[in-house]
Amino acid sequence: MKRALITGITGQDASYLAELLLEKGYKVFGTTRRSSTVNNERIKHIEEKLEIIPADLLDQISLNNAILESEPDELYNLAAQSFVKTSWNQPVLTGEFTALGVTRILEAIRTVNPKIKFYQASSSEMFGKVTETPQKETTRFYPRSPYGVAKVYGHYITVNYRESYNIFACSGILFNHESPRRGLEFVTRKISHGVARIFLGKQKKIELGDLRPKRDWGFAGDYIEAMWLMLQHKEPDDYVVATGENHSVKEFVELAFKTVGIDDWEKYVVSNVSSHMRPAEVDYLIGDSSKAKRILGWKPKTSFNQLVEMMVKADIEQEKSK
Repeated sequence: MKRALITGITGQDASYLAELLLEKGYKVFGTTRRSSTVNNERIKHIEEKLEIIPADLLDQISLNNAILESEPDELYNLAAQSFVKTSWNQPVLTGEFTALGVTRILEAIRTVNPKIKFYQASSSEMFGKVTETPQKETTRFYPRSPYGVAKVYGHYITVNYRESYNIFACSGILFNHESPRRGLEFVTRKISHGVARIFLGKQKKIELGDLRPKRDWGFAGDYIEAMWLMLQHKEPDDYVVATGENHSVKEFVELAFKTVGIDDWEKYVVSNVSSHMRPAEVDYLIGDSSKAKRILGWKPKTSFNQLVEMMVKADIEQEKSK
């Protein structure tokens, strides 16, 4: 039985990855930070099948101990301060978690068991102010937020440990990936949740920022398969994971309302650009995942329309149950 350790086990991606690994017969361990309140909602349905270990990306000893306890064949680092907007308010903490936290995990692997295969969750936010379109593995990074900068550090330290210590370390440069398990602070879930509540008569309007930015949005449940495939390949490498399509926030809004039969969506949306403005913006992202398709045999299964419909319908069911 293979053994896997997933950091940030209570997050969106980790919950889907844990499901996949359990289906494949893995013994799955997950780390969580010690907290007075624990939110295990995303893994509630599989919690009894998981081994949870307290550990913190800010604490080297806890990471070493987590590896010693779980003895993993594969380690997936999905823990981070992952909300871009928050990184402007907490840039130093974001750097500690999202950048130096990767170094601490790699150091734990190097000192405890350098044979562990490592996956690092890199991000399309590293491309930022894009220098070519579509973005691929060789595209120059130009991050536009403390989060993006921290992810660039995490990406390159992963490459460095692979080349310096011969560790099987891969980075998945994942473009935006959403699901019904996405946090409410993210714009996609804010839209799907708001539309569901408007449809059920629980809410009158949704306040959003600029509707023009475009993103390459995929389904998180598809993307975690790419993570797993990277660690099954014979050689470690870095891969862009994306749909190759992009859509504006406005398109997401239109389709979300269309799902519930509302065409005149404008009267339900307040676009307050100034209150949602960031010091620097990323306007246009679209990924080229042809390398992942060619080498790993991976491609997305869920269309943009299916993703939006899935999220809205899930939020309707959740709101009905309250």
